[in-house]
Amino acid sequence: MATISEQQFLASLDQDPSAVELPPLLQAIRLGLRGEWEPAHGIAQTMEDDSDGAWVHAWLHRIEGDLGNAGYWYRRAGKPAATESTDAEGRAIARVLLER
Repeated sequence: MATISEQQFLASLDQDPSAVELPPLLQAIRLGLRGEWEPAHGIAQTMEDDSDGAWVHAWLHRIEGDLGNAGYWYRRAGKPAATESTDAEGRAIARVLLER
């Protein structure tokens, strides 16, 4: 999905704005990890028709605390509901997307 490394992605979390251009779902994760839920959710809503987009959308609703809505999106993504911290889950999703 991306041509950046995990290290570059993680470094972008501390940069405002990001020093690297990110694909939309990675940008949504970056924003979510930075606490910028609204813009992250806006991006996820445009990408929710594929399983990766649904996964990011689920994670964002988990951050929001809307576990019912998160459960719906996890099912759409074909993923089990996460139990780890939302920070760890966001980083794990990013890792999967970066490896593609």
